[in-house]
Amino acid sequence: MSIAFFRKGEMDRVSGGADVRRPKIGVALGAGVARGWAHIGALQALVEIGVKPDVVVGASVGAVVGGCFAAGRLDALEEFARSLTKRNVFSFLDFSFNGGGLIGGDKLRTRLETALGAMRIEDLPVRFAGVATEIGDGHEVWLRNGPLVEAMRASYALPGVFEPVRINGRWLFDGAIVNPVPVNVARALGADRVIALSIGSEGAGRGATLHESAAQLLPPAPRSPDPTRGGVMDGLRRRGLWMRRAWSTDEDAPPGMAAVMVNTFNITQDRIMRSRLAGDPPDFLLTLKTGRFGLFEFHRAAELIDLGRAAVRKAKDEILEHLDLATV
Repeated sequence: MSIAFFRKGEMDRVSGGADVRRPKIGVALGAGVARGWAHIGALQALVEIGVKPDVVVGASVGAVVGGCFAAGRLDALEEFARSLTKRNVFSFLDFSFNGGGLIGGDKLRTRLETALGAMRIEDLPVRFAGVATEIGDGHEVWLRNGPLVEAMRASYALPGVFEPVRINGRWLFDGAIVNPVPVNVARALGADRVIALSIGSEGAGRGATLHESAAQLLPPAPRSPDPTRGGVMDGLRRRGLWMRRAWSTDEDAPPGMAAVMVNTFNITQDRIMRSRLAGDPPDFLLTLKTGRFGLFEFHRAAELIDLGRAAVRKAKDEILEHLDLATV
């Protein structure tokens, strides 16, 4: 496990010869799959209202957005996100049936390496850490040095969807399993004030115990034989159908395998997030309401980015007040 350490805030020299301590600002970015694109607009708006983060940490997609911000490449990530369409999203997914996940991740790694090169976390202009989870022991791992792209990949490696990533002899996957909105990591890296950006929906956290009777089971309707079944074309067609069903979020059909895994993951993540934030609350928590967006709707980046930007602008006065920045 990572060892936390703290740094004192820097002193900013002002007129009159007095030393006024400027609080170091940290931002903790939560997980959320495609909905995490909202973090892009939120970070841009924070800078716009005068909140310039000294520390940025994240889990899962929060680590991707946070890492690009810390590297000064948030605009490049925004350009990539806005370029995604329903058709080309799948071109970045190399499906694999031999490893520990449905997706090998080589195509996404290549895309990230093209944008970020060989950047190392310790060389970034803004302090950054990505949170990952170690397979087996379940350790919470703070990735605070080494290749930036590898830290991102480990942090967003959804169990069962992406293959785990091996770093320093440890197999790592999604950090949201243990720390969905890593406020404590931001404080450990020296932040005096922390704003947490969580990805939520209108119904998040409202889970209850329901007492329902099982509906009467009806026999399946008889199916007519399909004369086109069999052969190579049928195999290709079934493979494409399987891929679509795996990621399906159609409310009128059973959820696909990937959708089931990620929704299960998100329910667990929400419970863990609430517990951890209760024990280590941020100075300001802003929940980005993204419930109307599907977990895999990466092609709706423009709407999500605008949503994140609007949320921060709307909360501007509260943010500045809670972070003690109104007069800084």
